[in-house]
Amino acid sequence: MENIGYTRRETLKLAGLSSLGLLTYPGLISLKLKGTMLHRVIGSSNQKIPVVGLGTWQTFDVANSIEKNETLTKVLAEMQKLGGSVIDSSPMYGSSEKVVGDITTKSGLSNKFFYATKVWTSGKEAGIEQMERSFKLMRRKQLDLMQIHNLVDWKTHVKTLKEWKENGKINYWGITHYVKAAHSSLEKVIEQEKPDFVQFNYSIKERNAERSLFETVRKNGTAVLINQPYDSGSLFRVIRGKQLPEWCTEYNIKSWGQFFLKFILSNELVTCVIPGTSKPHHVIDNMMAGYGKMPDATAREKMYSFIRSI
Repeated sequence: MENIGYTRRETLKLAGLSSLGLLTYPGLISLKLKGTMLHRVIGSSNQKIPVVGLGTWQTFDVANSIEKNETLTKVLAEMQKLGGSVIDSSPMYGSSEKVVGDITTKSGLSNKFFYATKVWTSGKEAGIEQMERSFKLMRRKQLDLMQIHNLVDWKTHVKTLKEWKENGKINYWGITHYVKAAHSSLEKVIEQEKPDFVQFNYSIKERNAERSLFETVRKNGTAVLINQPYDSGSLFRVIRGKQLPEWCTEYNIKSWGQFFLKFILSNELVTCVIPGTSKPHHVIDNMMAGYGKMPDATAREKMYSFIRSI
């Protein structure tokens, strides 16, 4: 069966699920995948986490919608069943933190995930107040990862985060940004402060991080979360109506979403990629990118060349 892959429904057909099955629950998981999702090590602790997680920007800002909350409950259940655990949020994302906390608590899955959020304000006391609110909204006594969102007042917050990590209030701390213009600033903070994590944008179309940021990450043993894996959705417009190359089967790639995610994950310095979605069939597709053979360096460039040729 050919796989066009733009809507991702073909992926689920290949796995034996009908289009109707996308709308029924709990029957979504009839996928028979070999092995388990790939895990990678957090350099500062040697803890391993799954390589595909979930971003919540826009998609989880649905506090007042019962219907959307029910759908997101399915999203997190499917994610967990397929081995994903990292959920990334922020106070910037509207009601997303609260929705994550409510859903994971009500579903009984609260201890199945790796919770990451951010501080996004200026001033020590304002930062502490905001972060304490995040704990309450996500219903956690301890958070896995607290990040300084877009480096806002990072010199102030880093002191608090180091103290909180030492006291066991958080397990890890990190820094984030979403544009390539900030990569050099991220490098400087990594060199100076040695965060456990750094989060930045990287995709098959936007490879600026390969210039020096990844090398800085490697030298400092910093774990990496990747945002903007689909380049704000522009990658799907590029391949609209195009067929996957036949050689993708060698790497267990059955959709364009998996193609783009596996390109990112083929870089072994990437710890976890966090595509956002509010759709159960999309999260299944995303999670499947963490299974099977990963492209090597030669295959990565083959993938890149193919996209450039379209």
